[in-house]
Amino acid sequence: MMCRIANIIIALLLLVGNITAQKAPVPIGQWREHLNYQNTFQVVKGDKIYAATEAALFSVDTDSEISRYTKINRLSDIGVQQIGWDETHQQLIVAYKNSNLDFLKNDLTKNLSDIQKSSIAGDKRINAIYCSDGNAFLSTGLGIIVVNTIKYEIRDTWIIGNNGNQVNINAFCQDNQRYYAATAEGLKSIARNNTNPANFRNWNTVFTPYTGNLSFVGLLNNQLVITQRDRVFIQENNQWKLLFQESGWNILNTTISENQISICLRTISGNSKVVFLNKEGNIQKSIAEPGVISFPGSAILSDGKAWVADQFGGLSSFGITGGNTESFIPNGPNGIPSGDIHISNGRFLQGTGAVNNAWNYLYKREGYIEFTDGIWKNTGSINTPALDTVLDIITITSNPIDETIWAGSYGGGLIQKKDNQLQIFKQNSSLEAAVGDPGNYRVSGLVLDNQQNLWISNYGAPKPLKLLSKNNEWAGFSPPVTLLENALAQIISDDENKQLWIQSPKGNGLLVYQYGNNILSAADDRWKLFKQGAGNGNLPSNNVLSLSKDRDNTIWIGTDDGIGIIQCTDNPFSSCDAILPIIQQDQFAGFLFKGQQVQSIAVDGANRKWIGTQNGAWLISPDGKNIVHHFTVSNSPLLSNDVKKLALIRKQAKFILPLSMDCAATGQLQLLHHKNSKMYWFFPIPYRLNTMDKLPLED
Repeated sequence: MMCRIANIIIALLLLVGNITAQKAPVPIGQWREHLNYQNTFQVVKGDKIYAATEAALFSVDTDSEISRYTKINRLSDIGVQQIGWDETHQQLIVAYKNSNLDFLKNDLTKNLSDIQKSSIAGDKRINAIYCSDGNAFLSTGLGIIVVNTIKYEIRDTWIIGNNGNQVNINAFCQDNQRYYAATAEGLKSIARNNTNPANFRNWNTVFTPYTGNLSFVGLLNNQLVITQRDRVFIQENNQWKLLFQESGWNILNTTISENQISICLRTISGNSKVVFLNKEGNIQKSIAEPGVISFPGSAILSDGKAWVADQFGGLSSFGITGGNTESFIPNGPNGIPSGDIHISNGRFLQGTGAVNNAWNYLYKREGYIEFTDGIWKNTGSINTPALDTVLDIITITSNPIDETIWAGSYGGGLIQKKDNQLQIFKQNSSLEAAVGDPGNYRVSGLVLDNQQNLWISNYGAPKPLKLLSKNNEWAGFSPPVTLLENALAQIISDDENKQLWIQSPKGNGLLVYQYGNNILSAADDRWKLFKQGAGNGNLPSNNVLSLSKDRDNTIWIGTDDGIGIIQCTDNPFSSCDAILPIIQQDQFAGFLFKGQQVQSIAVDGANRKWIGTQNGAWLISPDGKNIVHHFTVSNSPLLSNDVKKLALIRKQAKFILPLSMDCAATGQLQLLHHKNSKMYWFFPIPYRLNTMDKLPLED
């Protein structure tokens, strides 16, 4: 997610089926989201068809028009857990992973945070929502919570586990006489006219074919339907009849709509399908479309169509008696954007792979994303078979002259995309496998210098710095110092001084490498390692997390304990130490971001610094002595305070920050505009500032 500033994007991120390009400019002072709408997990019928994703919601009306619902425009929170429709009051209920609740009715949103804020101990996650007669019965990890949907208040809590213990409730329903709950202890029931349903002793355990966990209970023509152990049963004359079972297929979800049972199924090998049954157990329709249905989470029938929410295929509709298949995935980025960002010639690129804090694989397969002319595109294992084994793309760059894309996989080597042709460099190049990890070629940093030579961090290799010259000649270099795991990552090119500044993770510090006129030879190369302590480089910490070069050719180093600045870049091999800037805030002064993890640094056209931390995003003055702005979830539409990446689109006045947060909404984009400048936060959603000073655009 340049100029002076500012539009912010926070992004989560396959453009399939019916998508709508977002080319229209966002009005000044307003936000536009860029979220991943591909990973839908639930669909419900209300006044529209509503689909839930981890990041947000969207709806499809009778004219196939899509509307989005995010923290920017309608939602109060992030991390959707469940949705349900209250037919009596014509409102959508949204439950979040933190147990917060929203009620969306017409153009209004009513928030109920009582469950979230409650001090009651136990699992308050909401597994299902059942609405009836002005009440929403919430199936939670501790019991049943009853919400009055007129007054928007908690009416009661029923903890019905054996001996009065909390018990996980998976589903709830009622008939004219009784309430039913599918629990981890089996099927429980109570008369509706019982005056004390909060007393566990008043609940009966109903005999079912098996003991233990029930994942679903519902009513079909006033007959109970349950799902237990990948079997669906219906109750007839107080006897349970096996309605559906298919060997080798696991039931992911069961739903009842329009007098039919929808069952989402998947095998261990990954085959998926959705079947619809009548009350006799006859299959009315079976849908199996690889690429569209890959991991179905929910399915319903509505007005002659079957609607399926899929983790990888978005929301799709299928004619029950034939007709076209339609896919509904609002335009957005795919995967969780947490890799390096690169912007060139108006094209935004970012890897969606990641490593953990110990620099171990996370095996993410989404590849990389690009955003051009208002359209998101994903290149990954799903749509590019050549990348099926190329996981965790964490670094990316491109050649501004021929627009060749270079992407680095942590374990899968170096990917080149030129003229729409892919080539992967591993054993067929000078890249080396990591020591102790044969077969894995870790590319953890990439940069093109001003002569179009590609410098590569080959993490863990005997020679961890590689060069692929503009003439396609390879060379490898090894620092003359001992580095734990030979760990190299982010590279900053200082072309003026023929230098590279290289992050060395695992607490190794920061390297500067100066190459000679013959870049393929190490004969006249110079190295220096900056570490903590005066005379050793004076970094605030040896654990370097981020790097940036400002407009004065000064190197800013972000660590897990604040920021250091290297001003002596014209001669770093002399007695050159980092400066630890002191910032004045209120009546207190201290080292800049002391005690904080500085995860990303970007420099705008006024030489101000944008800082990404676990405590939000900061804008500081060019010298780092003053705070200009501090953005958090409490004073902005940010989805998380954990800001992972920042980058600047200078010539197009755009600024992008990817955020990463520990929640389902991870990986979305927010777009923020301010006057003539734009800043994007790349993470879970986009938004804009309206309080920043206008700055002139760069050349």
